[in-house]
Amino acid sequence: MPNPLEEKLKNRIREAGPMSVVEYMSVCLLDPVYGYYPTRDPLGADGDFITAPEISQMFGEVLGLWCVQSWIDLGRPETLHLVELGPGRGIMMSDMLRAAALDPAFKSAVQVWLIEASAALEAVQGRTLANTNVPVNWAARLEDVPAGPALIIGNEFLDCLPIQQLICSDPFAGKDGWVERRVGLDDEDRLCFIRIDVPAPTILTDRLPEGASDARKDDLLEICPAVAQIVDTLVQRFADHPGRALFIDYGPETTEFGDTLQALKRHEKVGVFSDPGNTDLTARVDFAALGEVAKAAGLDTTRAIPQREFLSKLGIEMRAVSLTKSKPDAKAVIARQLHRLMADDEMGELFKAICLSSPDLPTPLGLR
Repeated sequence: MPNPLEEKLKNRIREAGPMSVVEYMSVCLLDPVYGYYPTRDPLGADGDFITAPEISQMFGEVLGLWCVQSWIDLGRPETLHLVELGPGRGIMMSDMLRAAALDPAFKSAVQVWLIEASAALEAVQGRTLANTNVPVNWAARLEDVPAGPALIIGNEFLDCLPIQQLICSDPFAGKDGWVERRVGLDDEDRLCFIRIDVPAPTILTDRLPEGASDARKDDLLEICPAVAQIVDTLVQRFADHPGRALFIDYGPETTEFGDTLQALKRHEKVGVFSDPGNTDLTARVDFAALGEVAKAAGLDTTRAIPQREFLSKLGIEMRAVSLTKSKPDAKAVIARQLHRLMADDEMGELFKAICLSSPDLPTPLGLR
């Protein structure tokens, strides 16, 4: 049976020529009829990938304590918008709120906002958070959350944002030395990557990170235009009210070259053109580029640190000991969960944490 989204993409290319990688990813992930996110629950053992909150309740619990301390750092506002970007099944938010309930004043201040593109997941989130005893709201965009002090958390959110891919054609030509990699059709009418050998548009090359100056001929660089839009939104929010945005995702601390766009289906990597709309598309996060954009916009920005360091500073090992004492029969399971979150050969080193804040707040708990 033909893939209807693949046919839609091919028709678009036949009519208008090769499309940007940003457009390809956007259509595959967000097409309202055939797109990946609007049409399914992709999480968990039966889905296409599994995230840290699905691995262990400890992840969300220590983040809940981070939120309490951040609320204190913001001056204990009477109303706090606790916003999650891409909240999955709502499990992380549920775990955060359960741990944060140790401070009743924090819990009474919280209004939860979930930024979700999937109607299927929104329904699941509603069931997950039905008994949390805090107001839960949904919005399509961060811009739709009312003004006020805010804590914004995105776990495995940035890696889903569409990217552009550029190739260095001449290392000595500066911005004019980059060309764009697009998605087109090969001689057998199959989707494929195509190199466009004219200088890339300045709207792309004006956003090159500092690390791009180290490029050699034919190096491929991924940039994420949506990062600048997110930073702009944060700057506007934080201009009148204090706030923080915490991002946890996979990617290097420094800008690196190479094609990292990948498709996942049933926890296995597949070809990025193999089944459009039925696979999850992600790319690693360039934390150096994110930090550069945020600092240039006037936000206080921490270093990106490994997830294991961040979670350890939040006390996740102590939480594991406490859980083991209360559930001795689950000792082996808890140990495996902790290993997966913290080990260098699992998520501990590959994933990083970074925080963008309104100016003049204390250094966020667990970060540097």
